[in-house]
Amino acid sequence: MRVHIIYTGGTIGMVDSPHGLVPGADLEGWLDSLLAGTPLARSVTVTSLAPLIDSSNATPLSWQAIVDDLRAHAAADPQTAFVILHGTDTMAYTSAALSYALTDLSVPVVITGSQLPLGELGSDAAANVTGAFQAATSGRLSGVALFFGHRLLAGNRVTKSSSWAFTGFESPNAAPLATTGAPWQWAQAASPGIGWKDAAPYTRHDVVVIDLVPGITVARLEALLTPLPEAVILRAFGVGNVPSQEPGLTDVVERVIAAGTAVIVTSQCHESQVLLGHYEAGDALARSGAVGSRDMTLEAAYAKTQFLLSQGLAGDDLAHWMGRSIAGELSQ
Repeated sequence: MRVHIIYTGGTIGMVDSPHGLVPGADLEGWLDSLLAGTPLARSVTVTSLAPLIDSSNATPLSWQAIVDDLRAHAAADPQTAFVILHGTDTMAYTSAALSYALTDLSVPVVITGSQLPLGELGSDAAANVTGAFQAATSGRLSGVALFFGHRLLAGNRVTKSSSWAFTGFESPNAAPLATTGAPWQWAQAASPGIGWKDAAPYTRHDVVVIDLVPGITVARLEALLTPLPEAVILRAFGVGNVPSQEPGLTDVVERVIAAGTAVIVTSQCHESQVLLGHYEAGDALARSGAVGSRDMTLEAAYAKTQFLLSQGLAGDDLAHWMGRSIAGELSQ
């Protein structure tokens, strides 16, 4: 099996500069040394996207650039496996976004990176990249996964949990797909979702994410929603609770929905199951027409909202699809 690497930038390939870390490492030379003497030594190709970026600068157009390169190489050789090297800051957003856009391809796609540049002593780069190669060529993976810190996680069930720990990412509501060892320990894969045929490319849409906090006022919420965005992700408390006794707050949500903007409610808890109406403090949102994200991570919910908007959905249609699993992003 051949492996194609799509290098997008990120810490893994960065070097020091007068203004901090910037892309500049000899990635291909490092990969040649890493794979020398292995069966993959002459079976790896690399695309470096231009420009290479810190993943903090990624947008939905960055996601589409990866999709385009991946599809081109998959069409040329359907037996290719893919490893994507990416910065950690928005890796969970990208892995979720790819999962929705690639449900029609049965190729393995593994995204990884590192907390330390590949040239630093003690870097986690080699362990993560070789683990990603092993997962991608295992014959046991189909779809998008994220490999980091000795664990293979479903690509749309992850969130970045640490800016320094070598584990780095957690999958709070879904078990790892595999854990490294001698041999690797593989779990049974979850349902892949219903898929999406002929996905339109990602385009950039106005989606606002709002964290509710104790004492937030109606005036502030209205200001954050003016002008009206295409969709709203409201990060509520617990299982989807809001300060329902704040006069007029849920009225604002009702007006936004009546104007054609979908409101998706997620939780500020990593381990959560949004159940609107389970408490009185969330019932008003349910009655207003807002939809809960169930156990999706913020990254999965945001990327899914961008995906659905890019497919031409909005308002009630978008809200309806938030409750249907496209690529395994929801527990059944």
